Amino acid sequence: MKTLLIILMVIIIAVSAVIFITKPPSPPKKVGDINELETYFGELVKSNVPPGLSIVITKNDNVVYAKSYGMADGDNQIPANMDTVYHWWSMTKVPTSIAIMQLQEKGLLDINDPVEKYLPFFQVEYEKAPVHEITIRQLLSHTSGLPDTVPAILGWVHYENIIYNQTELVERYLEDYSQLRYAPGSASSYSNFGYMVLGAVIETVSGQSYEEYVVEHILTPANMSQTNFLYTDSMQEHEAMGSHPLVSMYTPMLPFLLDMKPLVLKQEGKILWFNRLYLDVTPSSGLIGSTNDVGELMKNLLTSEILLSEESKSAMLPTGNLPGERPLGWAEYELDERPWVQHQGGGPGFATIMRLYPEENLGIAILANGTHLEGGKLVELLAGLDWRENR
Repeated sequence: MKTLLIILMVIIIAVSAVIFITKPPSPPKKVGDINELETYFGELVKSNVPPGLSIVITKNDNVVYAKSYGMADGDNQIPANMDTVYHWWSMTKVPTSIAIMQLQEKGLLDINDPVEKYLPFFQVEYEKAPVHEITIRQLLSHTSGLPDTVPAILGWVHYENIIYNQTELVERYLEDYSQLRYAPGSASSYSNFGYMVLGAVIETVSGQSYEEYVVEHILTPANMSQTNFLYTDSMQEHEAMGSHPLVSMYTPMLPFLLDMKPLVLKQEGKILWFNRLYLDVTPSSGLIGSTNDVGELMKNLLTSEILLSEESKSAMLPTGNLPGERPLGWAEYELDERPWVQHQGGGPGFATIMRLYPEENLGIAILANGTHLEGGKLVELLAGLDWRENR
């Protein structure tokens, strides 16, 4: 009887969410120019789903568009701007991939090596038999067979200004994610745990913490001064406050994953504003930074060798890849007429997306302080406009 009542309650909550869900305006199917799209962005942030967002577009070595909309902090009525810092969530996997490729360039690892060579504790199984051949390349391309950590990872958060040892976290959770979904290399499925393992590899071969390595070898050389794993003093001045619709299809799940008391700062109308939080596992989802800095990262990947050699970039970007070869480090990609690579991010309070068109030296990114964002559709609309520097 008790189980039946719980099921009925879940059904009632789900139906209520569908009926009363806070819906943002749908993106237009097509636009003729940026003015039409800017009108839509204005309408979007008025819906508070999300309350604020920032957009940067780079072409060659220049920023050709940079604009923010709505509120970075609705509690204090602070508008979003290009210095506003947002949680990147899974967009962090791109710098993690860059770090691995850098370490290969330094001769400290080979992406075709088995993970066990660097992490002897990494013991996994497939169909109850030990597996020893998972490679670093397979972790980068989501072809290792490791299961994903969603939804559990959404609850791996803390509110203190601290960073955990990433290798220790992988060792702690390995038993729960050691049963492979398929034989390594035989299929593809997204795995946050795979990128947690990459963070442990980075720590082992570099002799630094994952976070120290990324700051020293990626953020600093790329001139990304407003991005880090903890809020610096200058970042705090531009902090975006995360938000979530009070009624959405995901809201009923939050109390099962997170302690709502420290998470929620206040309710304002149909929006929940969140307190500052950090994800425990940084290599998959830990960076926080400004949209301006994302622009710097895109320019560096597309047009310079400050972060990576052309050989390493060819493994991450479609240009120069063999037909059908998976670009490393990206969750989504297209290799046909107009090749692109893309990574989205999403977690409590924030949503992000970054897309690169390597053959055009074009980069597009959107960062928002709301859980919901139709990023793929919006990037597609932006990519359909003329972004020549002298247009």
